[in-house]
Amino acid sequence: MKKTIKIIGPAYPFRGGLASYNERLAREFQNQGNQVEIETFTIQYPSLLFPGKSQYVEGKAPENLKIKRTVNSVNPFNWLKTGSRIRREKPDLLMVRYWLPFMGPALGSICRIARKNKHTKVICLADNIIPHEKRPGDRLLTHYFMKSIDGMVAMSQSVLNDIDSFNAKLPRALCPHPLFDNFGDRIEQSKAKTLLQLDQKTSYLLFFGFIRDYKGLDILLRAMADERLAKLPVKLIVAGEFYTKADPYLQLLSDLDLNKRVILHTDFIPNEKVNQYFSAADLVVQPYKSATQSGVTQIGYHFEKAMLVTNVGGLSEIIPDQKIGYVVEPNASAIADAIVDFYQNKRQISFEQNIKEEKKKFSWESMVQAFWSVYDRIS
Repeated sequence: MKKTIKIIGPAYPFRGGLASYNERLAREFQNQGNQVEIETFTIQYPSLLFPGKSQYVEGKAPENLKIKRTVNSVNPFNWLKTGSRIRREKPDLLMVRYWLPFMGPALGSICRIARKNKHTKVICLADNIIPHEKRPGDRLLTHYFMKSIDGMVAMSQSVLNDIDSFNAKLPRALCPHPLFDNFGDRIEQSKAKTLLQLDQKTSYLLFFGFIRDYKGLDILLRAMADERLAKLPVKLIVAGEFYTKADPYLQLLSDLDLNKRVILHTDFIPNEKVNQYFSAADLVVQPYKSATQSGVTQIGYHFEKAMLVTNVGGLSEIIPDQKIGYVVEPNASAIADAIVDFYQNKRQISFEQNIKEEKKKFSWESMVQAFWSVYDRIS
């Protein structure tokens, strides 16, 4: 029997991986015959708390998706109004995205009110339960939110384990982050380099996504200073907006004499240009200091690109070491060793061939099935 579903979380006109993910998941629910509506924010982050240049994308709304702006993250009266309306509308499933304790009061209040209709089942899709960048009050806010849901789907074992510290009896399922297949097709590497005005004779590494301290760009820059890498015709592209202070990274570039070997494209990368960056690169590098899972990895899978990740959180769960890339310790020496091995031993072709098979594990159908498996276990 087909269901009515509401998704609460970032979506158009908000930008970023969370919005892209929620829109793609909504399409998959629709593809299976369900009636789906996304309720996104009127105010997501107050401007004082937002670290980037803009929260919004340009261009038209996604076609064939019902998206309404209804949720104000900082207005308790809005939480009461939104929760009461959803309670009356009685969707079968209320899927709520949780990625930051700041959202705990708003989302927790809406879910508490909505589920009072004794019909709607509330299932959370959790990016993080315990955030990468900890702040006072995080556990208290998350505890409030966790008391408002009936079940949870996690995308890494580390997040699944974190659930026990809040509610050991909560129905839950584990499903890896599906492929981000909504950024177009891979293009010829030479064409991608031309579009990005890159040198055809140079090989490129890619660090992609919003720049935050826990993502370890400083470690990767120190790896780039390795004498062995300095002798190779290899440069690093940093593609993504600074969500932290840029000055320490710019100073590190200068101190390590890397300004000619690191290309900074530190504006927001629009969806229609994502395929250019991944197609131009040989190896996608994620030198994270902490992590649960990463959408960047699933973009890499979609474009069938070799990847290097650090052995933190859930990253090693989805990158088979030495098969499609590398899992290394989060330090400059280990990262440099892997990059040197990649080029000296010509690993690119074999890694990319292996990815073609490995990527089949990460389907959106599996993610939808994970929700229904939790749904069926909720009394």
